[in-house]
Amino acid sequence: MTRRIADLLRHGQPHEIVTVQGWVRTKREQKEFSFVEVNDGSSMAGLQAVVSQDLPNYAETMRRVSTGASVEITGTLVESPAKGQRIELRAQSITVFGEADAETYPLQKKRHSFEFLRDIAHLRSRTNTLGAVFRVRNAAATAIHNFFQERGFLWMHTPIISASDCEGAGEMFTVTGFDLAKVPLTPDQKVDYSQDFFGKPAYLTVSGQLEAEIMAMAFANVYTFGPTFRAENSNTSRHLAEFWMVEPEMAFCNLQGDMELAEAFLKYVFKFVLETCPEDMQFFNDRIDQSVLETADNIINNEFARVTYTDAIALLEQSGKQFTYPVEWGLDMQSEHERYLAEEYFKKPTIVTDYPAKIKAFYMRLNDDEKTVAAMDVLAPKIGEIIGGSQREERLDVLERRLQEVGLDPAPYWWYLDLRRYGTVPHAGFGLGFERLVQFMTGMGNIRDVIPFPRAPQEVEF
Repeated sequence: MTRRIADLLRHGQPHEIVTVQGWVRTKREQKEFSFVEVNDGSSMAGLQAVVSQDLPNYAETMRRVSTGASVEITGTLVESPAKGQRIELRAQSITVFGEADAETYPLQKKRHSFEFLRDIAHLRSRTNTLGAVFRVRNAAATAIHNFFQERGFLWMHTPIISASDCEGAGEMFTVTGFDLAKVPLTPDQKVDYSQDFFGKPAYLTVSGQLEAEIMAMAFANVYTFGPTFRAENSNTSRHLAEFWMVEPEMAFCNLQGDMELAEAFLKYVFKFVLETCPEDMQFFNDRIDQSVLETADNIINNEFARVTYTDAIALLEQSGKQFTYPVEWGLDMQSEHERYLAEEYFKKPTIVTDYPAKIKAFYMRLNDDEKTVAAMDVLAPKIGEIIGGSQREERLDVLERRLQEVGLDPAPYWWYLDLRRYGTVPHAGFGLGFERLVQFMTGMGNIRDVIPFPRAPQEVEF
């Protein structure tokens, strides 16, 4: 039976006869033996196979075996005399499924830049770094589901095509069935959406939050975990046009409960990843960012600091630091402000609460002072905001007023207002960008290197 290499490296015993399948990382030919390292993506390390010249069709087989080739090797596990490896495989048979031309295969021994690897995204997952990224990504996704499922949350699949703009930003991808060469127009030369597939403007979703609120009003605790889209023409290392969001929504919950869940959530996910992918996390600490393990420890073993927006602004004003962006009550905090609070002042993850209403979304609950809302952002050292959330506005009259204040037409939100008419309850939730979390965990410098197929301006090859 075929065995995964990660399993063999941990549990394989000498004298076992096993079969492995994977891709050749390296081949070294000597006078009487050849050494072939095979990796199947299950671990950072590969398994070394020792191939004797006694192997049938040795010369022809080894001619076909090169870096990048796919192979199946059957043999006997033996203790390895080499340093750094416990066992190796004495090959008894080799099947080459697919050859790789050594002259043209892009992934040779030399180290490649991440920019180069983005141009060959169909092959970059075979490298040590990207392999480690996607194993960590998988472990983090597993941890997210485990966290919520263990607490009785239901996973809800909210729509990818939506008629509403949760953020009110307007930077959305339009979904249409029109032939763009002949779009029907109204008499006043506007697009006649009544003839489109949905009969009205439709977009790729920027968030599943509003729909998750619907489900929370029936199931109390729910979460979404799916793709979201932003049509921002941004080429920074922190932005993607397509990314995944995690958004829990809890009925009968206030801002305090929201903060407690967010803190427990981050601690759980980091701990799970460290326990599941120790070799990969050590690799990131050694090769990418020497503070990766320290950062994880800081998340797991510290109580998060908590401070109101008003007090945070005062701390920034008193810091004596010269910030690029001004610090003033009523202005949104920039990344440099957030990082100062988490890295230099509190030196640990920090939750900022009660932001000015004018800089936050319409659905956040208005505080009694009528100036601030029950919002919270979780700030992390080295990255700034990693979670944003709030208690939602459950009062119908206040929500209608907030919609009017921000200039949104209440008509498309009729169903959202209905939730306040029929059995409204205090409720809260938050959102976390999954790629931002993986980037934070691994220390990777560019968010495009923590998603298999990045979508960004002028970048949609696959």
